[in-house]
Amino acid sequence: MSKRIASKYKIDRRLGVNLWGRPKSPFNRRSYGPGQHGQNRRKKPTDFGIQLMAKQKLKGYYGNITEKQFLRYFKEAVRRKGDTSQNLIEILERRLDAVVYRSKLVPTVFAARQFVSHGHVLVNGRRVNVPSYMVKDGDVIEVRQRSREMGMVLEALVSPERDVPDYIELDPKKLKATFVRGPKLEDVPYPVQMEPNLVIEFYSR
Repeated sequence: MSKRIASKYKIDRRLGVNLWGRPKSPFNRRSYGPGQHGQNRRKKPTDFGIQLMAKQKLKGYYGNITEKQFLRYFKEAVRRKGDTSQNLIEILERRLDAVVYRSKLVPTVFAARQFVSHGHVLVNGRRVNVPSYMVKDGDVIEVRQRSREMGMVLEALVSPERDVPDYIELDPKKLKATFVRGPKLEDVPYPVQMEPNLVIEFYSR
């Protein structure tokens, strides 16, 4: 598992966006990059820089995905029929940790990865502890019985920060979610604009 050495909120300031839309992000107070020279780094980006930034935003949003893993998702998106950028979004949204996060069973994408890794999640009644597990249409994801009283689970369910998207059906009383279908870009409730087409251009150079 890759480790995030720096604070995840430094990512917000480095990318120049409140990536997860959280009220406590320091980007809300300091919209320039981290470090003593952060305010002096504003330069007109090159085409490569724009594409790289789009890739870093999308990759960073899903937490601790490695570059190798993200490249593998890109290759899979190219292999599939249809629009490659839409395929990439669907693949990312089918990750088990992403589905757990979207279902509001945990407060953050980083918590989702840890929650799955520690064995708190069942898929179709079977425990799965692999965050990158690919969820299929109709799969039922639920919190294990012994994990349902965890503070972060209860906190996430009542949080007004996010809504559950319509490609997931949530039963909040049973802490059970059904993955209805793979989403398109416009279905995914990103707090910031994502440009997967630029990500495709970046890897296609």
